[in-house]
Amino acid sequence: MAFLQSVNIGRPQPNAYKKDKSTGIGKQPFEDPVEVRAPGPKTVGLGSGLVGDFIGDGKHHGGDSQAVYAYAREDLDAWQQKLGRELPNGSFGENLTTVGLDINEARLGEQWRIGRDVLLQVTTPRIPCATFRGFMGLPGWLKTFTAFGHPGAYLRVVSPGAIVAGDRIEIVHRPDHEVTIGLAFRALMIDRDLMPRLLEAGDDLDPDLRESALVR
Repeated sequence: MAFLQSVNIGRPQPNAYKKDKSTGIGKQPFEDPVEVRAPGPKTVGLGSGLVGDFIGDGKHHGGDSQAVYAYAREDLDAWQQKLGRELPNGSFGENLTTVGLDINEARLGEQWRIGRDVLLQVTTPRIPCATFRGFMGLPGWLKTFTAFGHPGAYLRVVSPGAIVAGDRIEIVHRPDHEVTIGLAFRALMIDRDLMPRLLEAGDDLDPDLRESALVR
């Protein structure tokens, strides 16, 4: 059974890697239920899909198509072995740390029911940024993260509600196409010749990804 091991919230803190902005990448598990709702568009919306979670760079992060970020505890465990350091839940800036769910094999447009009310839809892979690189403090981190090929997934909020650690995650809709988070990540970051394959996702393809694929 797939479930939420933790729900993680980031508070504003100075961003040494983008000096004119604050950051919420340093997320910590939150024990109480957290409200989830669609935040609206980038720059003019509420940023994160989780109430109380801070998004510092609203131009490139947050908004409806990146409302929630999920990463698997199993992948964090693999990173712990690779890096030789402890990685608590929230270490990659993820809102949801999951167990029992292969996030990188999730298909674009796939929908997850979490708890009783919340419905989320898989949209795009996480693309590593300068803040993530600085936060990890490891030379060559962006290349290392990219080569591993387990980016985790951004999700949009289809139905709002409250979630809490321990909630069950159920895949309630899986599209017929085979365009996964892992495939999209490889197309965007490693092999641009794969970009046209993203169009196989049809209406499940995020508009920004569709534009990039069409250009290719």
